[in-house]
Amino acid sequence: MADLLWDDVKCAFCADVMGTLPDVYVPETSVDDWQAVLDLVEVNGWQYRYSEGDTVLPLPRAESVLSRPDDAECPQLRVRPTPDVLAIFRFHAAEEIDFDVDLRELQGQQRLDVFCGFLSAIGRRLGKPVLMDAEGGDGSRPVLGFDAASDQMVVLTDLPCHADAKTPPTDTHPHT
Repeated sequence: MADLLWDDVKCAFCADVMGTLPDVYVPETSVDDWQAVLDLVEVNGWQYRYSEGDTVLPLPRAESVLSRPDDAECPQLRVRPTPDVLAIFRFHAAEEIDFDVDLRELQGQQRLDVFCGFLSAIGRRLGKPVLMDAEGGDGSRPVLGFDAASDQMVVLTDLPCHADAKTPPTDTHPHT
């Protein structure tokens, strides 16, 4: 049985409520945690593309990415746990792993299950929470996430549903 049921959480996947690209993050991380995520991407065989600006490069070691000069362009790691679900990691700081997901790609129980599995895999590997907040949120009110203590996905606050929120259409095209 799924940790989260679509009918119970679908308003958390509504762009009117959360923004199109909600923030997903793992707080209190280190270079070793980043490396564990990079290793997880490879071990699971997830499709990925690492780039610095317009240049696509092989997946580097976390320590080399996170030690780049302050004025360097922020590298990007695009990970697809399935062909129709994309997570975009940005290497801003060792202290927090952060990435975006596109809510238009996360509609319905099947894609929710993929998303939950992805967050759970990261959380289990790190032994840490993986949290989703509204786009541009400050991290103080995550809506849902992986709880490492209970080893499951959980709703963390009253969902920000309102009567006129509309669920985005499910016939979107994956981004590349």
